[in-house]
Amino acid sequence: MTDSKRRRGLMAASALLGGVLVVTGCSDSGDASASSADSSKKSQAAEVDKAAAEEASQAQITISPKNGATNASINNDAKVTVAKGKLTQVAMTTSAGAAVEGTLSSDGTSWQPAAQLQRSTTYKISATAQDGKGREAHENSSFTTVSPANSFIGNFTPEDGSTVGVGMPVSINFNKPITDKKAVQAGITVTSSSGQQVVGHWFNAQRLDLRPENYWTGGSTVTLKLALDGVEGADGVYGVQQKTVTFKVGRNQVSTVDAAAHTMTVTQDGKTIKTIPISAGSPDNPTYNGQMVISEKFKETRMNGATVGFTDDDGKGEYDIKDVPHAMRLSTSGTFIHGNYWGAPSVFGSVNTSHGCVGLADVKGAGDANQPAAWFYNNSIVGDVVIVKNSPDKTITPDNGLNGWNMSWAQWTADATA
Repeated sequence: MTDSKRRRGLMAASALLGGVLVVTGCSDSGDASASSADSSKKSQAAEVDKAAAEEASQAQITISPKNGATNASINNDAKVTVAKGKLTQVAMTTSAGAAVEGTLSSDGTSWQPAAQLQRSTTYKISATAQDGKGREAHENSSFTTVSPANSFIGNFTPEDGSTVGVGMPVSINFNKPITDKKAVQAGITVTSSSGQQVVGHWFNAQRLDLRPENYWTGGSTVTLKLALDGVEGADGVYGVQQKTVTFKVGRNQVSTVDAAAHTMTVTQDGKTIKTIPISAGSPDNPTYNGQMVISEKFKETRMNGATVGFTDDDGKGEYDIKDVPHAMRLSTSGTFIHGNYWGAPSVFGSVNTSHGCVGLADVKGAGDANQPAAWFYNNSIVGDVVIVKNSPDKTITPDNGLNGWNMSWAQWTADATA
């Protein structure tokens, strides 16, 4: 090898070695820089966390129902509370933007809507609170209330504030079948100022009646409480009612119709105050026997036989009287005690001629207060008891009207769930 070739080889080796050193040198410098950057980021993050911790409010806001909840109650679910602070602002709106008024507690720790919410509605809640150092905390939530399809209500009688007779049960008809009767009945209480025990009886999946063993004590006050909000009455079907109803029981009036003797004896508080001649159901269409409760009163009403199964060969009603005076309903199936102006005066007190009702002498137009039917109408209230005896027909079924008194107490309480 010549000297020139040797020199060129040494120069190439030197250049290659120099390249390796340069590459190695760049790599070492990069690792050092990245390590420094990571350290800087960690330090900055720690500082941020420290600052955030120092500035964070201690106030802890809780919104009910939880965000995204469905089938929420329209009465009790919506509420905002705060611990370690006080609420300074709460805004509740529908998804359409309508504001919902609310009430803040005197200590500033809770808020709730001022009125019942709407069903099938999405609501949004935004809340702000401050802790003792004035630092703010914020919380937001959105939920949807139960839909009509997923809720049930109970239509009840008697009405709040009414005065009724001693035979008036509390009767509740639910708009959907109830499968968990125990849960629903646990949310219903009926109490009386008389101290009488009140027990419920289910006639079917949608009707619950409640009564004491004997008629209500005259002059007592009865309270019905419905605490059904959120109660699951059937699979996926919830109650929405939160209500208290109070009604008064009037004087004890019981009227006894003797279909064989064609008379009705009216008693108040155990004393006979009037005896009235009547005409009950004919032998072909006798009046039910049993204890019946007046459920409705009409000064005048129309009675068409076709509506209760009394039709001629042409399908039309055997009778159609458009102005029956002083009519009071005794059964769902159409039994009334009412005035009769079309019958001869001689039938009252002597013969039974009706299609099952109890008739009293009256005049067309219901304008004569001296007529027996007018007197009885004016001296009767919804809930009064009318007892029919000595009729050739059977005893009325307990669920045909408000007539559960035709069940013994043992029968009534046999399926009691509460």
